[in-house]
Amino acid sequence: MRDHQRAGTPAGGHLPAESNAFVGRAGELADLAEALRGSRLVTVTGPGGVGKSRLAARAAARCVAPHGVWQLDLAPLRDSGLVAYALVEALGLTDHTSRAPRETLLAHLAGRELLLVLDGFEHLAEACAALVADLLARLPQLRILAVGRCPLRLAGERLLPLAPLGEDEAVELFTDRAAAQGVPVGDGPEVRELCRRLDGIPLALELAAGRLRALSPAQLLERLDDRFRLLTGEVRDALPRHRMLRTAIGWSHELCTPAERLLWARLTVFAGQFDLDAVEYVCSGHGLPADDVLDVLTELIAQSVVTREEMATGVRYRMLDTIRAYGADWLAATGDAERMRRRHRDWYMGLATWCELDWFSPRQAEVAERIEAELPNLRCALEHCLTEPGEAHLGQYLAGSLWFYWAGCGRLAEGRHWLQRSLELETEGGARSAGEHPRLKALWVLGYVTILQGDPVPALAALTDCRAEAERLGSATGVAYAEHRTGCLALVTDDMARAERLLRSALERYREIGELNSNVLMGQVELAMTRAFQGDLADAVRLCEDVRQVCEDHGERWALGYALFVLAYAAWAEGDAARSRALLTECLGGAHGFRDLLGSVLSMELLALVTAAEGDAAEAAVLQGAAARMWPSVGLPLFGSAYYNGPHELCEATARERLGDARYEECVRQGRRLGWAEAVARALGRGRALTSVPAPRRSQRGGPGTRQPAASPTRKGGETAG
Repeated sequence: MRDHQRAGTPAGGHLPAESNAFVGRAGELADLAEALRGSRLVTVTGPGGVGKSRLAARAAARCVAPHGVWQLDLAPLRDSGLVAYALVEALGLTDHTSRAPRETLLAHLAGRELLLVLDGFEHLAEACAALVADLLARLPQLRILAVGRCPLRLAGERLLPLAPLGEDEAVELFTDRAAAQGVPVGDGPEVRELCRRLDGIPLALELAAGRLRALSPAQLLERLDDRFRLLTGEVRDALPRHRMLRTAIGWSHELCTPAERLLWARLTVFAGQFDLDAVEYVCSGHGLPADDVLDVLTELIAQSVVTREEMATGVRYRMLDTIRAYGADWLAATGDAERMRRRHRDWYMGLATWCELDWFSPRQAEVAERIEAELPNLRCALEHCLTEPGEAHLGQYLAGSLWFYWAGCGRLAEGRHWLQRSLELETEGGARSAGEHPRLKALWVLGYVTILQGDPVPALAALTDCRAEAERLGSATGVAYAEHRTGCLALVTDDMARAERLLRSALERYREIGELNSNVLMGQVELAMTRAFQGDLADAVRLCEDVRQVCEDHGERWALGYALFVLAYAAWAEGDAARSRALLTECLGGAHGFRDLLGSVLSMELLALVTAAEGDAAEAAVLQGAAARMWPSVGLPLFGSAYYNGPHELCEATARERLGDARYEECVRQGRRLGWAEAVARALGRGRALTSVPAPRRSQRGGPGTRQPAASPTRKGGETAG
């Protein structure tokens, strides 16, 4: 996610999909800009389709905030408990600790002057109000622009109700959209009357303009008159302007063919964006052949019911919330809503299964982007599984299948949220999904996630339960994963002998059952770490070179990064700083790309040590400062580890000796001021190595197993399972 100041569009969100020339809102835009300068909480309210999101986006584009403007679209979110998680995600924050997302927000936003745009909050108003109140009370430099159909009703909130367009502005918008359709129209009496009947609501005007390829303005007006009499009484308790919008949408709905109305209704099961493959699977059948879906979807796009967006993951589609809500009512009326939700769930379970398998392939980066894009729909599928009777095992399977995303792409807190929810539900004993025991999978993934968050007690409890149930059910796979992750826990708590024993046993079990994937490779890297910590660098290198070869054969990049880290440490210990830097550069670039905070910080710390060995003590101190800023977000509790803290201490001692205490502390402070992306770019962008001071050469027998400060791979947090 990117901030608006640097990227040109609000991060975590998008300009409204129906965006066109920004017509007739100059006065409102000026009022909103003034309100944002004078108030910390401004809420733009108004009925659906009136242009709130568009106005907020334009105002945000003009806002000056030293730390950026960030936007979160809340419309696709269904679970009020995920509001804080969604905001963490929109801000691009990566936190591996077990602290609540609200605490993560408070920690990362402290002292920062920025603007948050919270769009489409009305269905989550209570949860949003509670979060906003807390953030504003504890972050005095924060400003928030909220956009919804109702106020947040908080003290100090400044309201800006947004009215529909005046007649001239409405005519200008309508003629602009007509021209975009390739059907220019004038501003004659029929057009003006049409705009008056549509009450100046931008969305209604755009829907009407979408019909101009088939109907003239006079025909539109005639048909609209008929629908007004039929439809205005549908929702008697709605506000008049909202009722008018519903009328306009209903009129557009009436003009659709039966196939278009059917697809419109079925598309409402999606949350946020969706792609053509999903539409063809979920929405076809029962009156809509799969071969016809694309043509029908194209017509809905032409009529402004669906919008098309170019994304990094390809062409995607979305519906405005107002249009989706209208279609959802029709879907409920058909009695087909439950079947469609099940098809939606099935598609996204299949997607998660495919992505889990494809994670062990050259397409890892694509898989990460795909899951990121589909997260709103995956959340919807998870919610369905965990609220429908008898489907808890499917929720456990789905939450467990996304382990690679939770652990490998910096989503530990949300992963733990879904895993714990799924495991709290009763399931039928021995229920299987895709040949696995889904509860076992959810248990070992929960253990893995909580290890990475630095929460060993619940991690051990989950893994102990997993092993006991796996042995009872006769699941060799479950036993292997439970043993592996228990060994991982021993590794990060400095119990090297136990870690080695458990990891060797787990790897042997994997071989016996024919298991080979990124998890298995991580187990071998973790075993290499135990060998390095116990003084056998040669064995550690052998194990990691084997992992490297398998990764290259399969195109795997995530586990490879941790193997490169161990190899880089070994190269440094043998005095080859240039090779160590090359390996660490590749490791850091990959980890940062996956949002893997642990891999990034480990690489940064070891790069600092290599930089000191190359003779640039000041730059080494800067890198240590950059890493120090990020360590609080890494969950692993390894600050006092005798094995992991040595390289940091050696680097600090070397840099202090060469720079003096005052200069060293000044460089560390400089590093602490760097943003994480900036720090990574700096570490990766260093030119040729300065090798005036060679690294000390160490014997393999006297390596990481000794308590010498330089004899262990980096500071505090080095559990290599990501």
